[in-house]
Amino acid sequence: MGKLRLPGASKSQGLSRTRTQDPDLEKALGSSCRALSSVVALGANIICNKIPGLAPRQRAICQSRPDAIIVIGEGAQMGINECQYQFRFGRWNCSALGEKTVFGQELRVGSREAAFTYAITAAGVAHAVTAACSQGNLSNCGCDREKQGYYNQAEGWKWGGCSADVRYGIDFSRRFVDAREIKKNARRLMNLHNNEAGRKVLEERMKLECKCHGVSGSCTTRTCWTTLPKFREVGHLLKEKYNVAVQVEVVRASRLRQPTFLRIKQLRSYQKPMETDLVYIEKSPNYCEEDAATGSVGTQGRLCNRTSPGADGCDTMCCGRGYNTHQYTKVWQCNCKFHWCCFVKCNTCSERTEVFTCK
Repeated sequence: MGKLRLPGASKSQGLSRTRTQDPDLEKALGSSCRALSSVVALGANIICNKIPGLAPRQRAICQSRPDAIIVIGEGAQMGINECQYQFRFGRWNCSALGEKTVFGQELRVGSREAAFTYAITAAGVAHAVTAACSQGNLSNCGCDREKQGYYNQAEGWKWGGCSADVRYGIDFSRRFVDAREIKKNARRLMNLHNNEAGRKVLEERMKLECKCHGVSGSCTTRTCWTTLPKFREVGHLLKEKYNVAVQVEVVRASRLRQPTFLRIKQLRSYQKPMETDLVYIEKSPNYCEEDAATGSVGTQGRLCNRTSPGADGCDTMCCGRGYNTHQYTKVWQCNCKFHWCCFVKCNTCSERTEVFTCK
């Protein structure tokens, strides 16, 4: 717990550095600290036990780091929101994710959609934890200390400011997100690979920002630091990875017959996928009908574009079932003018609009 100060004491006189002259008071304060720690631990235990979807190791992390569980939840939700944005025009639009909990959700079919879900969630947790550390909102972490004080004389710049410690965020994401992979099967290998691919994409998109120093803005030296990319950028890159996702199959150990590693299915060799490839085991369903196993909510009632040849077009979105046409009139105040003195006069404008929904 943090330092406990006596009334009227300065900040440098915390009990972690000084002792009181009154043994009874010191004993009482020590008992208070232990009691408060017990209350905090009990509260964390109650909260963590009520969160649905946590694996045993995730629950243990929650109990030991209750300050981090909110940040982890925000990161997982950020991943779900980005998934829903990237697939907003598709038959599968991530809408079923996060309905019960942002922790531990799983698409039971090992499709490329599941691959994207795991990658974006792992990246979201790493991004959120890294940002919280830089902002001082998490204990046990802060700015990247290894980048403090280094000076590149040849290029005339040095590390300064607060560099985002993405390695800490990635390590925390790895310990928490990967902890739900308990079963030793092919799906575990697929999920762990996609988790790492999402984190790797985040790490590769870290940015260098610099500030110039010198007389009259001459920029004789620069102070530089690393910053996180916008998460939308990570989402776009992972969507591109989704579009060229690689189908894999498991290679089993000769003696134990347990899944050992993944190899690209179409190749006869034992070539493994690249680190940033999204991989899947099973082909995607069509997502036309509601199916909890695939994470499909179906397309009945979904808005579609009658003239679009893309995935949002009514022919594709409605799976050949046809669509309904709805007409309505939109009315609003327009062409408003201020008259002296003192009132505003507007015209009433209207527009007839059609929307189309899948049958």
